[in-house]
Amino acid sequence: MHKTISLALGSICVVFLFFTMISAIRFVQSGWQPPQAEPRQSDRYRLVLITQDLGTPFWNGVGEGAARQARELGANLEVWGSYGEDREDFLKQLEIAIDSKVDGVIVQGMDTEAFDDLTKVKAAFYGIPVITVASDVPMSGSMRRTYVGSDPYEAGRLIAKRLVRDMGNKGTVVLMADERDEYDQLRRLEGVRSVLAAYPAIALEEVRTPGEQERVIAATQESMNCFPDVNAFISVDAGLTGAMVQEIGRRAQVDPYHIYSFDDNPDILPLLREGKLDAIVEQSPEEMGEMSVRLMTEWLSGETVPLNADGYLTDIRMLTAADLQ
Repeated sequence: MHKTISLALGSICVVFLFFTMISAIRFVQSGWQPPQAEPRQSDRYRLVLITQDLGTPFWNGVGEGAARQARELGANLEVWGSYGEDREDFLKQLEIAIDSKVDGVIVQGMDTEAFDDLTKVKAAFYGIPVITVASDVPMSGSMRRTYVGSDPYEAGRLIAKRLVRDMGNKGTVVLMADERDEYDQLRRLEGVRSVLAAYPAIALEEVRTPGEQERVIAATQESMNCFPDVNAFISVDAGLTGAMVQEIGRRAQVDPYHIYSFDDNPDILPLLREGKLDAIVEQSPEEMGEMSVRLMTEWLSGETVPLNADGYLTDIRMLTAADLQ
């Protein structure tokens, strides 16, 4: 009896196995493939945005605009960089991005030989396009594809026109600038001079200083000692503004002075709200981020080739404390 049941069960298993094998063979012969995941749009291009000033309101704006545009266009964007203008780490981040063979690099320009070597030689060797954003460098040295950001020359002119409006057509003006003489700073200075050259009764005194706080304070002290009749200060590099204003406030009331700067430093808006700055040049960081990603994807897809070597300019305007109310 038990033997009969065992034989019956064995026969059933054999039959079941037979039909299972037949089904499997037909399944394979049908050419069926398991469902493939749709290629993610976000893998279309891999882009990297690199800055020296991670975490600042200005560069947060650039990053937000860039990320929003990347999502819309189906690109994968990573934001890299350094904190507190760590130039060595910034250049290392740029080198890593190039070595990673990303599809495109959007980077804050740095007017140095080391930056030029990375963009003109190494990035070009791998065929990686470079777009500078917010801070430009000469194309001849860097071989960048284009620049996206405000026009530093026009920004200088805008701030000088506001100065004349507030101060009048005579007085002494100190131009506080970083001793590194980077490209954007030089263009801002040229813009200021081009306007004030029409006013012979306005004396321009240019002061160059390293960017460290104590050195800026010392340079401000010296300028106030050398030019006791100074009426106005323009901080051409926004990174110098906080220490400059601090020293002016320590020596005298800031109210009698006309003080101006630019918005690309986290100290600037608080100083403007406190009434320690008369006005600043406000840029359009989100627009810069959006436009740089769009132009990079257009270049990579062949939609816009070549890009305009002179750059794509974003909006600027003068901003006062009253505008923040």
